Amino acid sequence: MSRMPGLSGAERTTTVVIGTGLPGLAIATELRRRGVDSIIVSRLESPGGQSFQKSGHQRCDDAEAASIQERNEILRHLRNYASSHQLDIRSDTSAVLLDKMGPGAEASLHRWAVHTPDGVLLADHIVLTRCAHSQLRRMLTDLGISIGTNLVAAMRAIGIYLVGVGELITPTPKEVLRQAKVVGQAISAKVYPDSVPSVLTGSFPALPAPAV
Repeated sequence: MSRMPGLSGAERTTTVVIGTGLPGLAIATELRRRGVDSIIVSRLESPGGQSFQKSGHQRCDDAEAASIQERNEILRHLRNYASSHQLDIRSDTSAVLLDKMGPGAEASLHRWAVHTPDGVLLADHIVLTRCAHSQLRRMLTDLGISIGTNLVAAMRAIGIYLVGVGELITPTPKEVLRQAKVVGQAISAKVYPDSVPSVLTGSFPALPAPAV
């Protein structure tokens, strides 16, 4: 996709997280713990103006009845963390276009321009937490990227990471946390390539034991 005008007043961040549900809060928390800044927006709009999460694919943060209590407890901890650490969460802002930067000085610092109704966000990494598998493939096709069977590898190669999406089965809350930890570590390694992994703390706050 071509580089678009109007970037002079753009905000700059390391990572844009798309989705303010459990997966979005999980990866934003993980990134903050690793010293990586991020901006979290609510969703990604399709070209027709429809949110990508509005599809036949179950949203990753719509837990089954058996895990609702666990999900709510994890969400409570993540929201408390987000509030106390002042994470930049923009629940009323959606991404309307992901624009891959072309050659140039700006592109050497930021690979993506995320266009929103409120302006442009420049970032090196994007984390998607709300998108159906078929829509992810369509997105890559629109970006002119040929893909095989390894969707995750194809997206990571261009700086897009997935947490809680891209699978046929909706992941459990604990699986979402695991994915967030893996993605957080991967992005942190890109941002701080010379850091010792053990120095970067990425654990989530301990959850209380369930009531008997």
